[in-house]
Amino acid sequence: MEYILFDLDGTLTNPKLGITKSVQYALESKGIVIENPDVLTKHIGPPLQTSFMEYGFNEDEAQELIVKYREYYSVTGIYENEVYDGMEELLHRLKQAGKSIYTATSKPEPYAKIILEHFRLDQYFDDICGATMDGSRSEKEDVIRYALRKNGITDLSKVVMIGDRKHDIEGAKRVGVSSIGVLFGYGSREELSLAGADQLADSVEDLYDLIMNR
Repeated sequence: MEYILFDLDGTLTNPKLGITKSVQYALESKGIVIENPDVLTKHIGPPLQTSFMEYGFNEDEAQELIVKYREYYSVTGIYENEVYDGMEELLHRLKQAGKSIYTATSKPEPYAKIILEHFRLDQYFDDICGATMDGSRSEKEDVIRYALRKNGITDLSKVVMIGDRKHDIEGAKRVGVSSIGVLFGYGSREELSLAGADQLADSVEDLYDLIMNR
C-alpha cells in the first residue's frame, strides 16, 4: 500500500476522557445525567449528530447539543487525550518506508489539526483531512472521498483505510478501498468483522506488518 489513511479517535489516539466528558456536559444541558462515562464510549467515532439523535433528539436539537459539546471540548476536552503507545514509532517507520500518510476523520478538521500538532504527530502526515464544522462533510465515506480528491489519489488499489469502528470500514468499502480494523480502539472484533474489514490488527505493533504486506 502506498497511501495510508488513518482514523483519529480510537486509532491514533485514545480520546476517551475528553469525548465522554464533553458528551456528559452536552447532555446535562438537556437534563440528561450520565454518571458512568464508560457508557458513552460508543460515541467515540461516529458523527456527533448521529450520536445525539440516539437520545430521541431531532436534527435541530442535535445541532444545539453539538454546540454545547464544543463549549467543553474546544477548551478542555480536546487535550484530555493520549497517543497510543507505539503509534509515533509506527508513523515514523511508515514515513521511512516511503508511505504517504493522511487522516480521514469524522472529527472536524480544525480540531484534528490541533490534536496532531499538540502531540507533534503532524510532522508525519502529508495531509490532515476531516469533517467540516457545519457537519456537511461528516460521514466517513465523504471524508475518505475528500481526502483522496484533495490529494489527487486515483489508484484505489494502493489505498488502505485504518480505523477502529464500523463506520471506518463501511466508508472504505463504499469508496472501494481496502481496510484494516484495529482492536485496541473502541470497536469490537465482531463489529469490525461484520462491517467487512479486510484485516484486523490486535495491536499497534501488528499494523506495520499488515500495511507493508498488503
